[in-house]
Amino acid sequence: MGRLTINSTIKLASGYEIPQLGFGVYQTPPKDTAKCVAEAFKVGYRHIDSAAFYRNEGACGEAMRATAWSIPRDQIFFTSKVPPNKMGYEGTKAQVDESLAKSGLDYIDLMLLHAPYGGSARRKGSWKALVEAVEAGKVRSIGVSNYGVHHLDELEQHIAELERERGGGKGKGGVISVGQWEIHPWCARRDIVAWCAQRGVAVEAYSPLVRGQRFGEPVLKRLAEKYGKSEAQVLVRWSLQKGFIPLPKSVNPDRIRSNADVYDFEIAPEEMDELETDEYSYVAWDPTTASLDE
Repeated sequence: MGRLTINSTIKLASGYEIPQLGFGVYQTPPKDTAKCVAEAFKVGYRHIDSAAFYRNEGACGEAMRATAWSIPRDQIFFTSKVPPNKMGYEGTKAQVDESLAKSGLDYIDLMLLHAPYGGSARRKGSWKALVEAVEAGKVRSIGVSNYGVHHLDELEQHIAELERERGGGKGKGGVISVGQWEIHPWCARRDIVAWCAQRGVAVEAYSPLVRGQRFGEPVLKRLAEKYGKSEAQVLVRWSLQKGFIPLPKSVNPDRIRSNADVYDFEIAPEEMDELETDEYSYVAWDPTTASLDE
């Protein structure tokens, strides 16, 4: 891995580049979102992670348009997600159009299926709708969020089926560019990460700061003191060095800034291992364990 900077990107299976540091807007009130995103742009973030469920796609688009004079659209990577209640072919198709309308954008850089709920037929229908959205130029890259390995295996089957059903072979079933999960040293999801690594799927890590619930842990505290950084900065750096795409979020300008100030130190390999645990302790939700029927 070359030297990481705030401009570092990862090449996706779709061919597009994604900035490796993202700015999350989960639970950011719509009225505050544009201001927070503008602050993130000022600091150097160029990747915004939203979702239909967050109800702030419009404010993200507003912030993007407000800075268009200084940051061209093609330098910003915008993500949205299809909520569980829109799973299925028609629902997902409608959601893509709705997200475009709400954000006021001509295209969405990345559209994810937010969770695997809805059953096999709906998951397949949703994926097909995303593939068509890419072909129509509405979306550039597609992927999933919160899928377990069993859901990912099923998606590969769906892709193979769509290639046959739609004709034209490889590519006609779509390409999984990104998977997004809650990942941090206390929920490392090694099985999912290995599945993605074997297939060139980029891994995004939400809740990389564990909502602050692990601040004060001995190893984390020691590393923060050693490197003269905050515990949050150590966690963002850990995620980057793992090759993940962390999505830290904050509404506090100082924290927005400090979460991006992680490029002047490097955690030693043995410390990276020491920080990672065998725990399976998530702080958000965990749809990865849902059955294929749910």
